[in-house]
Formats: sequence, C-alpha cells, structure tokens
Amino acid sequence: MDLKGIVSISGRPGVFKIISQGKNSAIVESLLDQKRSPIFASEKMSAIEEISIYTLDEDIKLTIVFEKLLAKHAGKESISHKADEAELRANFSDLLPNYDIERVYLSDIKKVFQWYNLLVNKGLLVLKNEPTENSSEVEAKKLAEGTTEGKKPVKGEKKSAAKTTEAKKSVKSANPKANAAKPTVSKKAPVVKTGSSRGK
Repeated sequence: MDLKGIVSISGRPGVFKIISQGKNSAIVESLLDQKRSPIFASEKMSAIEEISIYTLDEDIKLTIVFEKLLAKHAGKESISHKADEAELRANFSDLLPNYDIERVYLSDIKKVFQWYNLLVNKGLLVLKNEPTENSSEVEAKKLAEGTTEGKKPVKGEKKSAAKTTEAKKSVKSANPKANAAKPTVSKKAPVVKTGSSRGK
C-alpha cells in the first residue's frame, strides 16, 4: 500500500494529494472534487501514512486499519461515513475491538470510513492478490515444458486408435517378414494522532 503524498489538512474535509511543494507552501488536489489549492506552512498537514489510532494497547497505524477494511470488503467500499453512530461504532469495533473509546471520537471514526472510501474510489487502495495466469499463458507454458503430450484423447479418439491397431495386426499377420517394431509414444485514523485537536 503506497499512500506517499496523500495528506489530511486540519479544517478541510477529505484527503488531498500533494501536486508540488515549495519552501513555504504546497499545491494540493482534493480527492473529493479534484480542485487544486495552495496550502501554507501555517496550516496543519498530516501524512496519512503517519496517522495512528488510539487503542487500549499500542497505537495502530491507520494504514493497517485500511488493510483490514480492504480484506473485510473484498477491496470494495465500506459503509458510508454518513451512517448512524451505532452502525459506525459497530463496524469500527469489528475492525479494532480494543480501540480507546474515550479518545477516539465519532468524528474520527467518520474520517476513517470517509477516507477509506475515497481512496478505494481513486484506486489508491487495492486488495493484494496473487497474479493469476490466463488459459493461453498456461497452455504456452505446458507446450514449452512438453507437458501437453500424453493428454487424454477426446471422445472418439480412443476408438479410432483401436481400429488402427487392429489394422496393423492384420498387416503383420499377412506379411510376417515386415518390420515388427512398434512406434513409441512419449507421454501452477483516526484518532488522527496529529496533535491535541479533537474532532467534533
């Protein structure tokens, strides 16, 4: 999961992609509406990869929570961040049963689901799958390895082969001096740990 350059900005909804960066400012693009705007050093910006969630044990990276959501929803969107509080908290508890309910506010939980859905829609969060070979690739590999030889005959093939054998036997009996040699066949977030600010 590579979320380098994806940030949250205090006081602004959604998440942003850094387009360019200067000494005292940067240009960011909102993943909500694709609008670009400047951000200055006085504004608080947090990299998504650096945000953690408070739990009763050690803090958990937001990226790990996203991975859990990806696995749970087979790489698709989760519930809307606009769902009611009971549903949001129930879904969040499934992901992190030991999250610190005293320090993780409802607004933080909403951000987790909103950001996750945004990132999935933009193709920035993808479920990890082993690459699979299509049928033509598998067949080409078998040919290269010689594994297609000796495959089972299709319907009717066995019968015709039997007739050929009988014909050879009759020729042999008619001409005993004929050469009797037989041919051989060869046979795989938040609590957005970005400071002391709290969501409302």
